[in-house]
Amino acid sequence: MTNPTGEAKNGVLRPDFERRLMIHFRGSVVTSDAGLLAYRELDDALGLSESANERLADARTGKNGRHALVGMLRQSVFGRLAGYEDVNDAVRLRHDPAMRWIIGGKAAKGKGASPSQMGRFETRWLAQSENLAALTDLSGLWIERVAKHRRGDRIVLDLDSSVSPTHGEQENSVWNGHFGCTCYHPLFLFNQHGDLERSVLRPGNVHSADGWEGVLKPVVARYQRTGKTVAFRGDAAFAQPSMYEYLESLGIEYAIRMPANQVLQARIADLLTRPVGRPPHYVLRFYRSFRYGAKSWSRPRRVIAKVEWHPGELLPRVGFIITNLTIMSKNVVAFYNKRGTAEQWIKEGKGAIKWTRLSCRTFNANAVRLQLHALAYNLGNFLRTLATPEAIASWSLTSLREKLIKIGARVVSHGRYVTFQMAEVAIPRARFAEILNRISALRSPPLTAP
Repeated sequence: MTNPTGEAKNGVLRPDFERRLMIHFRGSVVTSDAGLLAYRELDDALGLSESANERLADARTGKNGRHALVGMLRQSVFGRLAGYEDVNDAVRLRHDPAMRWIIGGKAAKGKGASPSQMGRFETRWLAQSENLAALTDLSGLWIERVAKHRRGDRIVLDLDSSVSPTHGEQENSVWNGHFGCTCYHPLFLFNQHGDLERSVLRPGNVHSADGWEGVLKPVVARYQRTGKTVAFRGDAAFAQPSMYEYLESLGIEYAIRMPANQVLQARIADLLTRPVGRPPHYVLRFYRSFRYGAKSWSRPRRVIAKVEWHPGELLPRVGFIITNLTIMSKNVVAFYNKRGTAEQWIKEGKGAIKWTRLSCRTFNANAVRLQLHALAYNLGNFLRTLATPEAIASWSLTSLREKLIKIGARVVSHGRYVTFQMAEVAIPRARFAEILNRISALRSPPLTAP
């Protein structure tokens, strides 16, 4: 590259000196994902990937097991966390020094798994019914390991469905009139910390609440074994007698939105009449609590009505919530409204982890992909909620990926150790060190001899 400074002679700019810009591609000694090393440290501190090694069955036979199963799982999960959601990304990732260090074992000095190896791992081995069931339970197992580092004995669960559009002839990909596309219709269960407790992939044309028992019941049973109190929130899709009966039988407090009907509207008819006088410049809110029992119910239950008159709007906004909470009506509504954070976490999963990328042909293979995305999401959320300093605690998973994970580094190998010379841009050295210190504090203390 020529320096433009200099003197013009005969109409030609002649530089005082020339400086050449050389570009080298040295992928084996340079990485753009050095921040993943912090997540690998967290994985090791909590024993997350190693716990999967005890539950997943290795389907390989003979002497073809070049890469350890736990290493291939790390390559799948950490790759998704860094934004590489396709198996073909292994073409480059297998040579990336940060990824090789994360995988561990022979890959640390060699190479990671190839695209064909990763394809067989995700679409064949993990898609077997036994491994898929173990993979589905793995998020809950990870959350159990994290639970001892969280405060509070009350767990609030939020159940919600979402849409994963499809763009091919994937098995069980069906048109959904509500979403207006051909899709899958997964179901997600979060806790109040943003951890994804359990998820399941479903065909595109099922009802939003279809199969809720298989998602909610195992999680509730796990928390009841630990003695924690559980509360539940859900939208109108889960307003059904079987849900009420189940939650009440276990003494679980709940708040579930109800669809409006003529009987409910009649109970609050006086609140639906516009207040007399000039409309104020603020929102008018009215609450009413009453007992209501549909014919399909075994007994009447408490219903909270909220009526809001907004400036400039002709009709009120009306909502009904069925609950067994005994607190004030406005507090029930406030408790229910926090359910909206689950929708934000689903958006984070779609944006940062890209868990709507379900492009395999078979349904089981796509179900595996969803569970791998869920593990990547949870690993990202664990670091955000347990190890990030206060200054960046509010960052989204997308911000953490772009500013923390995407740290460039030059790798220098010595005889006894490897050095990652990391760029200091969005995350300064002191802040990265603080993250590592917080992770170190999560390690269990060593056992002392009796």
